[in-house]
Amino acid sequence: MSFENVGIIGAGAWGIALAQASANAGNKVKLFTQDEAHAKEINQTKQNLKFLGEQKLSNNIEAHFDKGQLRNSDIILMVVPAQVTRIVLQEIDGVLLANKPIILCAKGLEENTLMRQSEILSSIVPSAIPLVLSGPSFAKDVASGLPTAVTLAGLENNNALNNKIASTLSSKYLRLYSNDDIIGIELAGALKNVYALACGAVEGAGLGLSARAALIARAYAEMVRLIVKMGGTKQSMVSLAGIGDLTLSCTSEQSRNYLFGRLLGQGKSQQQILDEGAKLAEGVISAPVALELANKYQIDAPLISATNMILNNSANIEQIVEQLMLRPLKKEG
Repeated sequence: MSFENVGIIGAGAWGIALAQASANAGNKVKLFTQDEAHAKEINQTKQNLKFLGEQKLSNNIEAHFDKGQLRNSDIILMVVPAQVTRIVLQEIDGVLLANKPIILCAKGLEENTLMRQSEILSSIVPSAIPLVLSGPSFAKDVASGLPTAVTLAGLENNNALNNKIASTLSSKYLRLYSNDDIIGIELAGALKNVYALACGAVEGAGLGLSARAALIARAYAEMVRLIVKMGGTKQSMVSLAGIGDLTLSCTSEQSRNYLFGRLLGQGKSQQQILDEGAKLAEGVISAPVALELANKYQIDAPLISATNMILNNSANIEQIVEQLMLRPLKKEG
């Protein structure tokens, strides 16, 4: 089966970047927007000024508003925010998605249901073939053709399909590594946002690089415990989507979660940060969901708990760090 026709749902920064990368890999790309005028603008100018400035889009990218055009797509990438995945999927005729590989690109856990993105897809279109794209990547880098490597996770019994799709989307700019642990890769992508908030808070409070490094290391251990208990594998944490994405998100100024956390560490409330014009970071939504999951699976997750305390203004960062430092000593692991 040929996979040269790629459909991308979502024309934000990441959707545009993946459209450009897919086109550079030699595919014909249909980019679906939520705004008909936006689609017309992209087709007429071959630009997206908001996200790419004056950079030209590939001629292999064609923007659409009518999602009925998905019928001709061999593979489909869902590139919408995690909290609207369900809404967007429900707006699409399930027949257009049935039995097709659907690649979920959002990194987040759904509020209230605690579902991963692939679980949302399966609940709405059971016959769809779920895959997950995750890893250390910023939209600006991918759109600009800077070298980026990510993980593509598919079902364990579909390794041939996973490899074929990874090959279809890979190019000299974007390299996809195939993986068969959807649970682990999805959880790693969602949970790293929570720890990025915490690392930003440590930076904002001026607690030093040593504290941040220790937090990243202990976050790794905490993530492994929860991922394994929920059915994923420890190996997923040594992947690009695991330690790679955790490191990038917890150290980079381009990370929205890291920047949001830094403002929290400076003593600002969530509302103050939003009132000042910052965008809501996905980790703010995923943090309470992650805490619910940790409690549900009886996993010791002091860093997830601490991040929620910061978000709820129940203690300042210095008090929380002191509590963490004075926890009973134990063997590392």
